[in-house]
Amino acid sequence: MARETIGRGTWIDKVAHELIERERKLGRNLDLIITESGLGASGIPHIGSIADAIRAYAITLALRDMGYSSKSIAFSDDMDGLRKVPAGLPDWLERHLLKPVSMIPDPFGCHESYGVHMSSMLTEALDALEVDYERIRAYDVYGSGKLAPYIERILLNWRKIGEKIEELIGQDKFKRVLPYFPICEQCGRIYTAQALSYDKRTKKVHYVCRDVEVKGRLFRGCGYEGEADIRRRDGKLSWKVEFAARWALLDVRFEAYGKDIADSVKVNDWVSDEILNFPPPMHVRYEMFLDKLGRKISKSAGNVFTPQLWLRYGSPESLILFMLKRFKGTRRISLDTIRKTMIELDMLKDVYFGRMKETNRMRLMKIRGLLEYTNHLKGVKDYDVPFNLILNLASMAPRDQEIKFILTILRKYGYPVDKMSEDLTRKIKYAIRWVRDIGKVAKVKVKLNETERKALKEIKEKIEIVKDGNKLQEEIFNIIRRHKLEPRNFFPKLYQILIGTKSGPKAGPLIIDMGRERVIELIDKYVGPVA
Repeated sequence: MARETIGRGTWIDKVAHELIERERKLGRNLDLIITESGLGASGIPHIGSIADAIRAYAITLALRDMGYSSKSIAFSDDMDGLRKVPAGLPDWLERHLLKPVSMIPDPFGCHESYGVHMSSMLTEALDALEVDYERIRAYDVYGSGKLAPYIERILLNWRKIGEKIEELIGQDKFKRVLPYFPICEQCGRIYTAQALSYDKRTKKVHYVCRDVEVKGRLFRGCGYEGEADIRRRDGKLSWKVEFAARWALLDVRFEAYGKDIADSVKVNDWVSDEILNFPPPMHVRYEMFLDKLGRKISKSAGNVFTPQLWLRYGSPESLILFMLKRFKGTRRISLDTIRKTMIELDMLKDVYFGRMKETNRMRLMKIRGLLEYTNHLKGVKDYDVPFNLILNLASMAPRDQEIKFILTILRKYGYPVDKMSEDLTRKIKYAIRWVRDIGKVAKVKVKLNETERKALKEIKEKIEIVKDGNKLQEEIFNIIRRHKLEPRNFFPKLYQILIGTKSGPKAGPLIIDMGRERVIELIDKYVGPVA
């Protein structure tokens, strides 16, 4: 029996379908279905941080496609304390460690606080990607007092919660203190102030500022004893319970999470269900992003790969594609990931628009659905010129004459460049930046059999003596026929050797335009110098 296809055939459709089924079983109102993602504000945001928001937005798109009203919330965690000075930031931030990031000056001097600056880097990237979201700040939510009823319910059940935390994840800390971090009125730190009791009548938490160890480092408490009002931004909930409170407040129905916070999600799910009487949102768990050396990408470690870096060398469409094509499994990311994804995007469009045949119906449907979600379900636009070709032309172009060189070659071979499209303009920009900043494009090693190698050697001999591109094209065809090779099999390999892509303009004129010396140098890697 053929497997039933859900929606557009992607994992996004499957999750959205399961979400609706779950909500119906729970008997909840489906007038507005909210998806959520958390925006970190404690350091330079990396590529994994924006993945949460893109995936939540994709689920919202799928729900809308199913006929439901949905919105996606990007929740900025800007009440968290700064635990470590991220690599590359000024040393004076040391004196602000353990203070809420929303109450630390912006080291770059362009936003109202450190926290706003960091989370704004993410929202600016989301805006560049044209992601539809509502931004909500923890700073505003705590300041509004709207979270107070949920905070109170958690604090009144703190002993029960503390025991459950120990049972679920083995942490006994919250059997001794409340899962709430006041901001010390005297020193301004958040994690040194330990919450000891809660007064329901005054809505205040009694605390003492004591020594605390954070990430293996001892921070001295100032000894101050005071009270924090839960109706004000005098403090914040621990992550072990905070997610639950905001899910209940905002009526969140879906939120993905990374395995690094799996323990926090496990506890929050229980608190949401058992203490706040709010069924926790449906989750999708994903793996971490690693750098090319296999290290976890970290805001504090200094190996951050930012959305802004991606958008310097690749299109918004390519970044969304990378985030949506799968969510399971650990993924390594490097600058070359951008180049490969830009090329992959063109290849998928070849399938989408029928230039490349895909015989597997399910795979074809997934490719179509993936591209449609990548383009916000607003229609997939075709490309004018393959990115790989533009990148290789940029690699050959004289410095500061790249645009003229690229357009001259493309025009010569019939590409529509007289009226430059937005797609072509952006691709040229990305390619030039890549070559200038990163260097020449590394070509994939092409596998040749002995007959193909002999033919290539003869082509090289002709290149050395034939100066006319069209005449050279004839000679290449004669050599291919003489060796009884199929042009449809040999030419893709020749193009890969020359420009790194399986197709291109007529090979003879292309070789002359590239420069015979350069082409001979490329061919020599396969056949060696002519004796």
